[in-house]
Amino acid sequence: MRIGMILDSTFPPDPRVENEAISLIHAGHQVFLFCLTYKNQKKEELINGIQVKRYQSNKLEYKLSALAYTVPFYTFMMCKKIKHFIEVNKIEALHIHDIRIAKAVFKANKKHKLPVVLDLHDNMPEVMKLYPHLQKFPGKYIISPKKWKKKEKEFIKKADKIISVSPEFIEDLTNRNSAEKDKFVLVPNTIRKGFYTNYKQDKNVINKYKNNFVVLYLGDTHLRRGLQTAISAVENLKDRLPKIKLVIVGKNTTDPILKEQVKKLNVESFVDFEGWQDVSLFQSYILASDICISPLHRNLQHDVAYANKIFQYMSLGKPLLVSDAIAQKKLVEKVDSGLVHQEKNVKDFSDKILELYNNEELRTRLGENGKHFIENEFSWEHTSNKLIDLYTTLAT
Repeated sequence: MRIGMILDSTFPPDPRVENEAISLIHAGHQVFLFCLTYKNQKKEELINGIQVKRYQSNKLEYKLSALAYTVPFYTFMMCKKIKHFIEVNKIEALHIHDIRIAKAVFKANKKHKLPVVLDLHDNMPEVMKLYPHLQKFPGKYIISPKKWKKKEKEFIKKADKIISVSPEFIEDLTNRNSAEKDKFVLVPNTIRKGFYTNYKQDKNVINKYKNNFVVLYLGDTHLRRGLQTAISAVENLKDRLPKIKLVIVGKNTTDPILKEQVKKLNVESFVDFEGWQDVSLFQSYILASDICISPLHRNLQHDVAYANKIFQYMSLGKPLLVSDAIAQKKLVEKVDSGLVHQEKNVKDFSDKILELYNNEELRTRLGENGKHFIENEFSWEHTSNKLIDLYTTLAT
């Protein structure tokens, strides 16, 4: 099939989009990717077999995307581009990545009536409630997560198949859309085998931390990710563990709050903000670590989704310390690949760090369990089979 993937952002990077597209190409399909550009990039480019088609966008369109279900301007502008994309590339099936651009896709597809797969990366209506600009004027009054939830339900009804990322999210969607239960397909955000078999170690990273006991966080650093808990725990632990180093690889606009906390607690020498690093360095940071963390706050999004970082951590044999957000708690306990702390509980987090620090045998066992799980059950090469089966069904 000639599959048209629709992404309302720039590409690359987007690991999920790339993983799905490459697997479908290997299965014999052609994948054309509609995406946006805000600068002078190539309009068309072949990336790992993906036929990338970039459409020019601008700051106004970007801002209007947040108002997609408040006013129709964003949908109208995207619809014209998607129509062009469908017709020029002779698309035979549409694959929508998340709901922000979904209305524009369904509108553009009215004439063509192509089969549509809706890929829900996140519980967007719930994630939106956590955005800083929705906590204050004017966003609080003009952007309605309730409207987005209503639209999500509408799109689920219209789509031929719905992909989601965890059993917990599938269960939540099924409970809210029981009439559509046969449409849901689980395709988790796992990592490709190449992540843990084909990489180069960066000696600078390894040597930088060789004398530390490293607690690593990798990824988006928004406050809802729980790093304030980890920073407070460092203050608790620094006297007992003088070699402890919290290494934070990632960034977010809320970083000044984290940095101010570090300064206020006088733990600057125990916390490294590495900023966002090239993905080729991720393996080196993980290998330089002793414990890898995902201290997510609990909410309706985090309870049903896995952070991709936990699979990256496990694939390289590192023990985890994760919060009790339901999806990651269930997985880590099932695999026995780490310890679980109560969200936002600094003492519990600190105690679990101490437990792991004092028991190297435990760290080794947990790390090996996680590595075995990824290698034998939960790499992308294993979990993408349902995606391929879905398109085999659509093509017949």
